[in-house]
Amino acid sequence: MPITTRFAPSPTGLLHLGHAFAALTAWRRARDAGGRFLLRIEDIDPTRCRPEFTAAILEDLAWLGLDWDGPVRVQSEHLPEYRACLDRLSARGLLYPCFCTRAAIQRELAASAAAPHGPDGPLYPGTCRRLPPDERAARLAAGVPHALRLDMARALVPGLTFAEDGEGLIACDPARFGDVVLARKDAPASYHLCVTHDDALQGVTLVTRGIDLKPATDLHRLLQALLGWPAPAYAHHPLRTDTAGRRLAKRDHAATLRDLRAAGASPAGVRALAGMPD
Repeated sequence: MPITTRFAPSPTGLLHLGHAFAALTAWRRARDAGGRFLLRIEDIDPTRCRPEFTAAILEDLAWLGLDWDGPVRVQSEHLPEYRACLDRLSARGLLYPCFCTRAAIQRELAASAAAPHGPDGPLYPGTCRRLPPDERAARLAAGVPHALRLDMARALVPGLTFAEDGEGLIACDPARFGDVVLARKDAPASYHLCVTHDDALQGVTLVTRGIDLKPATDLHRLLQALLGWPAPAYAHHPLRTDTAGRRLAKRDHAATLRDLRAAGASPAGVRALAGMPD
């Protein structure tokens, strides 16, 4: 069966060489196998994503020489689908509303002698999970802003694994993420929920992405198991770095593909700079 890969950038800035490497990795895996390569725009965060960056992504990828199969999926156009997934989890008692502010969480963590840590830092202490039902209902009725968290203790599925390219099956430990947020106060659904939903919906069979996201695969496998979605194989690749060994990042003003093009670089030259020569 031919593979299906995808490149799924967030339009929070312009593409740089790290993005080019990730896109080319997925595109080549699909094309070399006679498979499908999909493009998805993960613009679920309304505070950071911009339509002009979406337009720039499409233009830059086309200039780089990439083509994709089928229409581009834009996550912000499919919010009811993610809401339906949250409703399914909620109906099983696996979600709870979290009214905590970031400042309140930090204060509680600071007061703890030894707050447990996960891949993303200190774990949420479970404040709102322990709220009495009547207090929770009163806050909801009053319209108090809240996030939705996964009750990890209730949601755990034993024995989960994922298939990593070149490594075989790897055991999962989603509990180390604690009660993760699946819908923020300012965003209708989290990256974790949307990415697993869309990979299943679009028939992605091989997820190629940066090594920094490998720990999140444990959580993604849990969501796949809870919602009855198939598990793709995974191939986590090294991240592109600058001359100082730092990961290329938008926040560090890494040179963009547009900068390189303006300086006279060709698509073939940029592919070589990204570490994916022809």
